[in-house]
Amino acid sequence: MTEDPLWINALILDAADPERLASFWSELLGRPVVDRTGPYVWLRREGGLGLGFQRTDRPKSGKNRLHFDLSSPDPAAEQARVEALGGRRLSEYDEGGFLVMADPEGNEFCIIPETTVGTDEAGRAHYLD
Repeated sequence: MTEDPLWINALILDAADPERLASFWSELLGRPVVDRTGPYVWLRREGGLGLGFQRTDRPKSGKNRLHFDLSSPDPAAEQARVEALGGRRLSEYDEGGFLVMADPEGNEFCIIPETTVGTDEAGRAHYLD
């Protein structure tokens, strides 16, 4: 066994249409598509982290068990951009105080301010107030 810790090499999102999903995330994150191999479409690696999209025939079902938190100086402006790119706001999460969005295939992610996001005792944020 090695003494070196494991590190996250890449995050892979299952996709019915990996080209479409890669295009959405490419525009959103400013990472161009750099490779297509078999069922995978890859965005440019940044900060040592790869982001790939793998074709799957199984539809997404239920809430994601893992989601991205994307930081922005202006979450409201980013909401409009996400919607223009084909994503949508998930209002069923509004009570939690986070800006929860979904990509074109329904994968959830949050847009949070660049500053620290505090939460109350129930875990609700208040940056949208």
